[in-house]
Amino acid sequence: MNTTVVNTGTEGKTWGGGNEPLRASYGKMMMWFFIVSDALTFSGFLAAYGFSRFKFIDSWPIADEVFTHVPFLHGQDLPMIFVAFMTFILIMSSVTMVLAVDAGHHLNKQKVTIYMFLTIIGGIIFIGSQAWEWSTFIKGEYGAVQTKSGNLLQFVDTDGHRVAVSDFAIAGHSERTLHESKNGLWFTTESSLPKFTVDEVVKGLEANENILVRTELLNEDGHKTVLSRSESLRQLKSNGQLVVQGANLQVNEYGKPIFADFFFFITGFHGFHVLSGIVLNIIIFFNVVLGTYERRRSYEMVEKAGLYWHFVDLVWVFVFTFFYLV
Repeated sequence: MNTTVVNTGTEGKTWGGGNEPLRASYGKMMMWFFIVSDALTFSGFLAAYGFSRFKFIDSWPIADEVFTHVPFLHGQDLPMIFVAFMTFILIMSSVTMVLAVDAGHHLNKQKVTIYMFLTIIGGIIFIGSQAWEWSTFIKGEYGAVQTKSGNLLQFVDTDGHRVAVSDFAIAGHSERTLHESKNGLWFTTESSLPKFTVDEVVKGLEANENILVRTELLNEDGHKTVLSRSESLRQLKSNGQLVVQGANLQVNEYGKPIFADFFFFITGFHGFHVLSGIVLNIIIFFNVVLGTYERRRSYEMVEKAGLYWHFVDLVWVFVFTFFYLV
């Protein structure tokens, strides 16, 4: 019985079928599928953030005023310095990952070990820095007063510099009791009490003539609107409802609560990806040390982990641009 072999013309082309389409292994192809799907997820989150920012464009928080904290340099106004440091560390960890992959192609176990270790250290520094940034964002610095309509009243001196509520509010001696469901309405529990009441802030504002109220609304110069002395007192007395310190999922001293919601969700989602990448890199690092890939004569697992790590790095570039630069 004669067998006729038909030449389909696929020999020598990139797509040749078989178990390695596009000359990529199954594992590498699945990593690319994951990256594409995850990229679409991040794209949806950032698009939602962009639409929300456009909706509240006249009152959106100014990033240069929000992200000014630097560890060990308390009280100094250094916008974006720490975030730039975080970004630099993550980019450099991506560079060390490239070097680890290249060393793997040359079957150089020693260099793969060194560069994988440096990549892990870079990831740990980044995730630790992000945790510190979260803690300072939640804690807050200046405080503000939330109005009955949900807007914010912040405080500045006559030169336009921010003033913390704790610097001028006059604390009273009346005792306040936190409402809990066990000793009040069974179906509701009050959130933690703020350090000052609105009345104490009003008294402090009346006693300090050099302090003014600043609203969320931006003027034509891109700066927040500062009210006159009389209007500052009037707004605070008539509309002040709650003293806000820091940010959470309900209130936000920096501006619109939805800004904090997006910040926690998107940066937290990215931080989860970084943490997952660190765990994956640690597992691969120990396999490298134990000689697992050297015996296989293939460091493809390092390359697949590198694809994921570069994706995490690239996503942060977009998050950094949307939240901190634009």
